[in-house]
Amino acid sequence: RQKMTPAQDPASTLGKVIRMGPDGSNAGIWSLGHRNLLGLRFDSQGRLWDLEHGPRGGDELNLVEQSKNYGWPLVSQGDHYDGRPIPRHSTRPDLAAPAISWNPVIAPGGFIFCKCDQFPAWRGQALIAAMGSQGLVRVAIEGTRAREVERYNLETRIRAVAEREDGTIFVLADKEDGRLLQLVPPKR
Repeated sequence: RQKMTPAQDPASTLGKVIRMGPDGSNAGIWSLGHRNLLGLRFDSQGRLWDLEHGPRGGDELNLVEQSKNYGWPLVSQGDHYDGRPIPRHSTRPDLAAPAISWNPVIAPGGFIFCKCDQFPAWRGQALIAAMGSQGLVRVAIEGTRAREVERYNLETRIRAVAEREDGTIFVLADKEDGRLLQLVPPKR
């Protein structure tokens, strides 16, 4: 979680997506200006997406494109924890705006792009673990933008979501007696 400028410093790897070579070597900065990356996933088209915690407001899902600057800490859809405003993305069209942001926050965990054989209506959509909103957030991808489709309240903080090869979806509850839960389609 970066509070100041490392995300904009080209000499630092903090706040960056780094491209790695096949041998694990650092092949350079892919993108910069990220606050707190929680997950990176490729969609069915091979495009890279990231999920980030915002400050006080402004959690983000971003389509991560080469050489783009996603703005942290210069812009955000949230504010500093002490209430001081941060300029919004709309004030800096030269910086990449999120595909979708949340304010109030969802406090995201991990996410997947659903193959969703067991939930066909979810196919190709992002399914986001949400600690703050205690459940899952389903997001439709529409080109380079995204929109929230539905929230599922599971009445516990959800840290991670995963899908097995057979289409079974599991979520990991984040608490002292954490549990692994399997999602089951409704009976018809």
